[in-house]
Amino acid sequence: MNGTASKKSELSKHGKKPSAYRRIVTGNANGKSVVQSDEQMQAYQFKSVPGYEHTLIWVNAVTPDLTKEQKFDSYPDSVVPGPGGTSLHFVTFPPGSVFADPSFDGEAARNEALIRLRGLADHFEKEDPAMHKTNTVDYAVVFDGEIWLELNDGETLHLKRGDVVVQNGTRHAWRNKGTEPATMLFFLNGAKT
Repeated sequence: MNGTASKKSELSKHGKKPSAYRRIVTGNANGKSVVQSDEQMQAYQFKSVPGYEHTLIWVNAVTPDLTKEQKFDSYPDSVVPGPGGTSLHFVTFPPGSVFADPSFDGEAARNEALIRLRGLADHFEKEDPAMHKTNTVDYAVVFDGEIWLELNDGETLHLKRGDVVVQNGTRHAWRNKGTEPATMLFFLNGAKT
């Protein structure tokens, strides 16, 4: 069995089926709160990175105007909001062994990220594609599993389910040094610089 097949097999036993999240959106109609939508959102599975999933739950590119109906009906030009805007993401990171596999194609992964993670992937550093910095304040919650947050000079923090990081526009990377997938919930707040 080649390296890619063994990694796919390893991920399959840990639940290769894409994640799905229920998104309920409320609004106002005739002075009353109502359910605008209630739907399942399938995670996007990266084709170039087995086990890597991204689900954009909601985005407000700028400060929302609550006198108007709030919609998110098309994929945005950027998943990173501008000042006053927000975005909410579920991301599942596969174990780091996926990236260390000799068959891993970093260029294909970068190209796919540039399409799926518009406005974010272009901040990934070429020398270390996991490292990035955005003009946002991020609330990052470990939803499931374990993950490591790396900052400048290799400073690393081991995080477990329920841990929360408030990321104030700093250079960082998320690294899964474990053997199981790790899922994070990210709430990005667009900030001024």
